[in-house]
Amino acid sequence: MPSQQSHQPIDDTQVDELLDRAESFSFDCKRISKHLNSILETMVSFANSNGGLIAVGLEDPDKAVGRDRVFGLQESLENWDELQRLVQQRITEPDRLPLQFSEIGCTLRDGSKGSLGLVKVQKSERIHSIVGDGTFVRLEKGKKELTAAEINDLSFQRGTITAESQLVDVDFDVLETDYWRAYASHRRLTRPIREALQHLGLAKKDSHGVLYPLRAAVLLFAEEPSGVLASKSAIRVFHYRGTAASTDPNTNLATTPVTIHGPLVRQIPDARQAVIRELAKGVQVGPLGFEIVQQYPVRVITEAITNAVIHRDYRLPVDIQIRIFSDRIEMESPGLFAGPVTAGNIGRIGPHSRNPLIVQHLREFPDPPNLDAGEGVKMMRGTMYDAGLYPPIYSTRPRIEPEAVRVYLFNENRPSVWEQVSDFVDKHGSVANREVRQLMETDDTLSASQQLREWVDLGLLVVANPWAGKRIRRYRKPDGESGELFS
Repeated sequence: MPSQQSHQPIDDTQVDELLDRAESFSFDCKRISKHLNSILETMVSFANSNGGLIAVGLEDPDKAVGRDRVFGLQESLENWDELQRLVQQRITEPDRLPLQFSEIGCTLRDGSKGSLGLVKVQKSERIHSIVGDGTFVRLEKGKKELTAAEINDLSFQRGTITAESQLVDVDFDVLETDYWRAYASHRRLTRPIREALQHLGLAKKDSHGVLYPLRAAVLLFAEEPSGVLASKSAIRVFHYRGTAASTDPNTNLATTPVTIHGPLVRQIPDARQAVIRELAKGVQVGPLGFEIVQQYPVRVITEAITNAVIHRDYRLPVDIQIRIFSDRIEMESPGLFAGPVTAGNIGRIGPHSRNPLIVQHLREFPDPPNLDAGEGVKMMRGTMYDAGLYPPIYSTRPRIEPEAVRVYLFNENRPSVWEQVSDFVDKHGSVANREVRQLMETDDTLSASQQLREWVDLGLLVVANPWAGKRIRRYRKPDGESGELFS
């Protein structure tokens, strides 16, 4: 049966870019004539991971080459319509599934005019499954069905359930500290601590009617939460000479590591002071000679530490780690981004807290470390911009190995051209050497390439099509991994 013509405007340039893109953690290709259940599973796997883009109507790159892959929706237009209906029927909580269907006109493999379907899936705040099938997450290529235990782990990772709400077998007397008394006085609480914590939602009864404090209460009020919980919930500060941690026995630590203990309300200011002390120790002699003393806005340091403390996953027995190098500070908080937050959208998606109890009650202390205004990341970016520095850069799986979120604060002056390039990428999805040269007002291809490599090394950009030749190579921000180029 002859294929139906598409009424979409022809845009073979976008199709060429799709053809240049290998299947990956955030991109997949599907024929519309094949099993629709496989497309639904891919949608769910993207939503349960970091989001992604599905090009519907393209053959798998392992089965055909170039334009021979462009079958289009015209193979089975009724299946394209059916796919959109099945989303509502087969996927759990479809109203909470953040996806968008669109089409682009193109030239098909036989030379006729047709179209491709694009399904852009964002990371969801929920965990989705296929009714009668299973729950899936994305791998570097393909997907994986989760076991019941893995679904439970994913629920913790996503923040749909959180360790702060777990009951812990801890005597209430251990929590009646000076920190509790300061908190209770500030809030004018008069009940005994057992009753007060129950009314505050920080203590609950188990199935046998026995009242226990929540993990959040221990983290907020115990003098040594790590010891009480028999877990790691402290902050470690490491100061290194040079730009990397040495892996040989001759460590390049500049000073003895510092461990910050105590309740969370104490950890935040103590960690800030520890970092400031390390930064104020003057010029060091490192592997490359004298190193310049670093200068960072204190507000940014404080906010980064605060975010690491209040958003970490307290299920994981790992301390927060702050690593100071000659050119940057790295703060690594255990746990992945909560809800729909990703490294790319963190500055614009708004607040999504893994630990709402901790956030809520920390702000009720005298001189709270967090205002809970939901503007912390925007403030950090604006403050770094005013200081002439690069914005904070966030990284998490799959770009780093630990189950953690890492933020980088670079002590490097931001070239003015970066702002223009950043704005260009925000508007157009990606940038190439030619456009960078135009923004730099130069014809020097080499200097533009060197600048692009520097931004890639810093993590500000990634190569959008590393499989293409250098002449047509394009660069995007890490947040482009979910397919913003084709939105």
